[in-house]
Order: sequence, then C-alpha cells, then structure tokens
Amino acid sequence: MSLAPRPILEAAGLSKVFKGPASLFGKPKIVQAVDRVSLRVWHGETLAIVGESGSGKSTLGRLLLQLLNASEGDVFYEGENLRQFSAAQMKNLRRDLQIIFQDPFASLNPRMTVEEIVGEPLWLHNIVSGKADRQARVRELLTTVGLPAAFSNRYPHEFSGGQRQRIGIARALASSPKLLLGDEPVSALDVSVQAQVVNLLENLKQQFGLTMIVVAHGLAVIRHMSDRVAVMYLGQIVELASTDDIFDQPLHPYTQALIASAPLLTPGVKRPVPLLQGDMPNPSSMPSGCRFHTRCAYATDECRLVEPPLETVSNNRMVACHRWSELQHDRTSVLVPPPSAAFILRRALFEQASQSRLSSSTSTSTLGTRP
Repeated sequence: MSLAPRPILEAAGLSKVFKGPASLFGKPKIVQAVDRVSLRVWHGETLAIVGESGSGKSTLGRLLLQLLNASEGDVFYEGENLRQFSAAQMKNLRRDLQIIFQDPFASLNPRMTVEEIVGEPLWLHNIVSGKADRQARVRELLTTVGLPAAFSNRYPHEFSGGQRQRIGIARALASSPKLLLGDEPVSALDVSVQAQVVNLLENLKQQFGLTMIVVAHGLAVIRHMSDRVAVMYLGQIVELASTDDIFDQPLHPYTQALIASAPLLTPGVKRPVPLLQGDMPNPSSMPSGCRFHTRCAYATDECRLVEPPLETVSNNRMVACHRWSELQHDRTSVLVPPPSAAFILRRALFEQASQSRLSSSTSTSTLGTRP
C-alpha cells in the first residue's frame, strides 16, 4: 500500500496578533494580522499568496518561515513541529528555508561587498572551508543568477534594482535551500526588469528542484509562475485553488474582484462592472460574519451575521463564501485575466524604445533651435 505524500511545509490554525500602543484613556489596539490559517505546501510546487495591502499575506509568509512567532497554531516542516525546535535546531534549519526580500535597496548591507553578502551564509553554516573556497562559490552563485563573477568585489550602491535583487537571490541560494519564500520579490522593480527576475526564479526552481512560496499582489506575476494560489483577505484565506482554476473560474467574489481590477489589454473587451465597494476595513475592528461583506455586492443578512468556513468544494479546491455556488450560475460579467509576464515585458521594452526615439527627436530639434 502506497503512503500519501507528505507536505514539505504545513500550517495548522496559524494566528498572529499585534498589539498597538494604548491611548491615554483607552486600551491598546489589537490587530489580528493572520487568523486561524491552515494550508499545506507540497514538494516542488510554487504556492502564491495574494491579496491587497493589509491582507496579512507577508505576515503569513514570515510565520511559515518562523521569522515571526505565531500567537497561536503550529508550523510543521517535513512533519516536525517547528515551534518545538530549540534555537540551535532552528539555526540548522535556516539552511533549508530562505527568503528573498521585497526591497533590494534595503535588504543588502551597504558596507559589505557582494562577496561578503553572498558568502555570509557559507561561513555561517560552515558550508565551505577557507577563503578561497568561499570566493569560488560566490563567483559560481553570481554566474548562476546572471551576474558577472567580477562583480563580487563591488558594493550594493553600484548596482541597479534588478541587479541587487539578483544578488539577494544568490545569497538565498548560497545555503542550498529546499524552500524559498519570495516576499513580493519583483514589486519594487521596474516593469521591464520584473519579467526577467520572474523567469530567473522559474529557471532556478527547475534547476535546483526548489519549492517556492511567492507573496505578491501582481496577478500577472502569479499567473506566470505559480501552481496554486491562496487568496487572503483581512487575515484569512478566502479561496485556495490551482492557478488555472483561480483565473479561469474564480469562485469567491473577492477573487473575482481582484481579477476584474487588473489592467485590460485585450482590444474590444469591455471592462466588467467593478465588484469592490469602498475600502478595506480597519484590521483592528473586524466586521462581523464574512469579513468581505462590507465590500461585497452580493452580501446578504447571512453574510453579515455568520462567518463562512473555508470548505473543500471540488478537486482540492477551497472557498469561504455562503453564496459561491449560486453566484456561479448568476454571473453575467466577463472576467478578463491579467496579461502574462512575457506580454508585460514586451510592452515595457516597446515603451522604452518609443521614449528613446522621442528623446532623440527632441534632442535633435533642440540642437536646431537658436538659443
């Protein structure tokens, strides 16, 4: 009898509460950033976690890697409960779990050379012995991420944003991890650079057999590189499904709204009616019932009073919505999925070329004008 596959990473009832400063005569504000989240990450997959700012997606990512301590719940890595690990055990585990930070300008120490930055995990985990071996390994890693080995003696301020992010990726790969978390790894980069970094991450995943978790709000990035998508709203997962299912037939109204709000680049297709109403509520004062009901065009009294459970509806697909089934039959708007990362890259290059021609034309005109 064959055994069921075991996830590489699993969250069980994971919650995180932040306490703000108290006012002069009041109690401190309590923010429920992540609320009872349970999910599994399977070997070799790329799981995307998406949502608006304030949805709790970055906090969840840090909880999964134990970069933040959970208020409640457990995280299991290869079946072992990480909350029971000692400091020494967690230090050894850091080799397997690495993160690529969002801001390549803030995540690199400006006083360290590239060799020191990328080589830090090598000596920290005793992966190589001796300076010569460390230098050779750093140069190899730089080549792997598409940077010349000669860059190892330079400092972060000498590089562009895309190059800095590649250095961050090289640092994350230095310890030969099994799982990489990308915390919005391309959101701080120019559009023309985003697709290049996304393609690099895809190639590295295949080359090294990595499992990846990608936190993002850009749907084009998610569509291009993920296998499954978890959609978060106010600290909870409201839909979890394969990437194809999410974009072809989103079940939750919030997922539909995210896709409908993406830029339309398809000629002749009319933009669907906006599905979002108002702004996201304050996380320190959660709505009753379904947390999305204050912005949902389909909310009923049941939605306002009763919190919907995250339930399996078909083929390992999960959704937290009282009305998801009936809305599938009543939906009349056309949801247009966002463009692919490759299309965005081509568009960015075209815009750059057009701007270059415009600048050249303006310069020529200026030279021919009397001062």
